[in-house]
Amino acid sequence: QTCALPISQSRMVGPFVFFDRFGPAIFRTGMGLDVRPHPHIGLATVTYLFDGEIMHRDSLGSAAQIRPGEVNWMTAGRGIVHSERTGPDRRATGDTLHGLQCWVALPAAQEEMAPAFAHHDAGELPVVSEKGKSVRVVVGSLYGRRSPVATTTETLLADVKLTAGNTIPLDAEHEERAIYVIDGEIEISGDRFGANRLLVFRPGDSIAIAALTDAHLAIFGGEPMDGPRHVWWNFVSSRKERIEQAKAEWAAGHFQSIPGDEIEFIPLPKK
Repeated sequence: QTCALPISQSRMVGPFVFFDRFGPAIFRTGMGLDVRPHPHIGLATVTYLFDGEIMHRDSLGSAAQIRPGEVNWMTAGRGIVHSERTGPDRRATGDTLHGLQCWVALPAAQEEMAPAFAHHDAGELPVVSEKGKSVRVVVGSLYGRRSPVATTTETLLADVKLTAGNTIPLDAEHEERAIYVIDGEIEISGDRFGANRLLVFRPGDSIAIAALTDAHLAIFGGEPMDGPRHVWWNFVSSRKERIEQAKAEWAAGHFQSIPGDEIEFIPLPKK
């Protein structure tokens, strides 16, 4: 199961331009995830797992396992290449996988910044917890707690679990906000929403999210972007000509390779 949502220029939520929920998936023995080396520019990827494990490698030489409750923040800037694979130990026994990967556009003035990678363990991310409610602040600030993940603009991503009958507020602290219902059923202002629904809220509105069943959802958003973005394949930019340049550079093999994963790659799409 996957839900991949390219957010159009008219539907950007804060700096988020792409939202992908992958899984839950079950891999048989010998099988696993193999996202071959591919490039990015002009964005930061944020990867967060609910279940399973992924080995991240990139052209900076980063090599990091990401596990449930942990987050990878990869800044592409002027250009980076990365791969995401199931490690050999978990591939040998079979595995499960479930998580989120989102793309955050960089401010126009920082689209060409140096690429970077940061990993944060689950214990580094603050959790707001009380009876029937649990909120892990993955990126940004919420309910008085702030994540240590460094961002280029005010950005929010939180992992929320509610037991049936509990309610959680979502005030107007962040100008642009959305929720994605991962599992369960919720109610907002008398309307019911089930799993796999993406809800975008008006700036300034205070929201109360009530769990009709045990529910799991992601809250995301942040500061509005400083202008529209163009998205083509894995490239994001405020300038169409920059995307054309990146396409030509990848086709010509001018991006740096990934140490330890140099052989395979994803070719430039024909369209």
